[in-house]
Amino acid sequence: MTADTSTATSYLKQLTTALPELNLSRVVDWGARLARLGGDGRRLLVAGNGGSAAQAQHLTAELVGRFQAEREPMSALSLHAETSSVTAISNDYGYEQVFARQVRAHARPGDIVLLMSGSGRSANLLRAVEAAREVGAVTWALTGPVPNPLATVVDEAVTVEAQALSTVQECHLVVIHLMCAAMDAAVAAVSAKDDTATHAVGSTPSVPPPSSASSSEPAGERRPGAARGDGTNLVVVGDAFLDRDHIGRVERVASDEPALVVTGGTTHARPGGAALAAVLSAGQGYPVTLVTALGQDAVGDQLRTLLDEARVTVVDLGLDGSTAVKTRIRAAGRTVMMLDEHDVCPPVGREGDTALAAARRVLIEADGVLVSDYGRGVAAHTGLRAVLAEAARRTPLVWDPHPRGTVPVAHTAVVTPNSREARVIASFTGGDTLSDDVEAARAVGRKWGPVQVALTRHEHGAVLLADADLPPLVVPTKVAVGLKADPCGAGDFFAGHLALMMACGKLPSEAVASAVEAASAYVAAGGPRTVAHPSDGGSPRTGLSSAGLATGTQGAIELADAVRASGGTVVAAGGCFDLLHAGHVRLLEQARELGDCLIVCLNSDDSLSRLKGPSRPIVPAAQRAQVLAALASVDAVLVFEEDTPEAAIRSLRPAIWVKGGDYSGMQIPEDALVSSLGGRTVVVPFVAGWSTSSLIDAARTR
Repeated sequence: MTADTSTATSYLKQLTTALPELNLSRVVDWGARLARLGGDGRRLLVAGNGGSAAQAQHLTAELVGRFQAEREPMSALSLHAETSSVTAISNDYGYEQVFARQVRAHARPGDIVLLMSGSGRSANLLRAVEAAREVGAVTWALTGPVPNPLATVVDEAVTVEAQALSTVQECHLVVIHLMCAAMDAAVAAVSAKDDTATHAVGSTPSVPPPSSASSSEPAGERRPGAARGDGTNLVVVGDAFLDRDHIGRVERVASDEPALVVTGGTTHARPGGAALAAVLSAGQGYPVTLVTALGQDAVGDQLRTLLDEARVTVVDLGLDGSTAVKTRIRAAGRTVMMLDEHDVCPPVGREGDTALAAARRVLIEADGVLVSDYGRGVAAHTGLRAVLAEAARRTPLVWDPHPRGTVPVAHTAVVTPNSREARVIASFTGGDTLSDDVEAARAVGRKWGPVQVALTRHEHGAVLLADADLPPLVVPTKVAVGLKADPCGAGDFFAGHLALMMACGKLPSEAVASAVEAASAYVAAGGPRTVAHPSDGGSPRTGLSSAGLATGTQGAIELADAVRASGGTVVAAGGCFDLLHAGHVRLLEQARELGDCLIVCLNSDDSLSRLKGPSRPIVPAAQRAQVLAALASVDAVLVFEEDTPEAAIRSLRPAIWVKGGDYSGMQIPEDALVSSLGGRTVVVPFVAGWSTSSLIDAARTR
């Protein structure tokens, strides 16, 4: 008896008819983007019902495990596989919300949510799309024939033109394997490129870009993006102008009217506005592209040169008018007057479609985007706004607003107004208390939501409001700054650092905490004076470590140089600090009050052993330095190996060297050296009842 194979033949014919119609270029592109997604520290969330659920789990298994080639595991979750969540959400909220609620819980801006459905009509998948858009995630769909609702509402879809559901699902399995193959190929290409680059420089390992070393995550839990070595790429979009600082002196008031007379001095130029944000971000060690509009004039040419020296790539949309210049007249460490020479904003976009296409290319390829809106027209450009909205679906976008600026685009992850800007934007009246700032942030969130609001509070830190109806995260400053500190650019530094940390895979809460610390240290180190240019005899840098605090020998010396250059007072103190106690804390607090930064010179383990005996130290130097650096009074720690801190003092050249009150009436060994360097040795009051030796003895006798 001969078997009838007509049914099988017909079945295979449907499959072989549907497969050639697949959008293979999109499938391969998805695979390449998944490879990049894993490197960026983001994740894939997949959801489906029935047979699609099984295939979703098949995909995540290939990604967390491996397909064919060996590679790092990728973070991928099948939302239906979490049975406790599925049943609890279905019971409490209904099955339509079973995936949407999980997306809101797990997805971050820039994550990808892939939804699989033969019909494209499942209500729970459509609700998941809505949730993904609320949090700024990118949405993909694998569906059957179009038109169908799911393919219509997602950002991108691969559809199968077959009537049989089984054929659709089999094609989806082929798509899954093609994506995994494309992902393996993309990972292999990057590895080969890295190997070639390594051999080309004599096997010298590349230095990864800075990440937030202040993160509280243990090393084993660090997100992949925080350890990237391929150069997290930030694009800054906004209005650029030239900043000029004229620094003179005030010795009298005009005889004919009550005006200060500024005499003498010098003028320094630097990038301003979005250009300053780009330079400060590049100074932290990241590749930065600036999308802006510059005039064809001498000021525009000077600004282009400064940006080139700072290694910032520029995409110029063109300005039909003059490049703006802002001038600050400063004396005695304070701003006396500010001049805005171009209050009228000329039209943006003179370079036309070519420049806009270039802007689109860099934005779509960006790991993070910062819009630095100074209300001069770039962020309001219609064509550019459409590109920004598209980019915001794919990558974290931070919007630094201006009262005269425009509304953030859809899918913006975080907005960063300061207290005054928030009040103007939201028409909110109130004081400058923490409670008032929180309410101002709520008002902005309700006006521009759904969006997270990171409101900066000047010297008091920041407030992050993830939801207008939930309690805020309050992040105080950790680095004290002097009364004469120049805060110019602190908001730009904060917003840029926040965007970089989110591009590296940090949560907004982590990124805001890191940005507060980094921006505070930027101000403490001299603010805009840390932005040096080769034309001024320096090199572009911020003088800050990735954590925002000056650390190590070089960081401490750079901090001392920067504070001294800005007219501040460098204070230093030394000691073993083997068991930090209340007496130490009070000593350092008093020392910090004497100047604009405090650097602690700390005996190394070998140095301490030679001084105190073989049973010491109790606490290793690395841990002692970490504890000291955590004190609000300490700006940097310098560990020295010698028996005395003489070499450290020569490097730091402190204006004030501080000793505790137990040295009162005694000859202090470092006094002669400090005096020879132009400094002064002082003694601060002694806190009775505390000593490291007595603590150790008490612990041993118990």
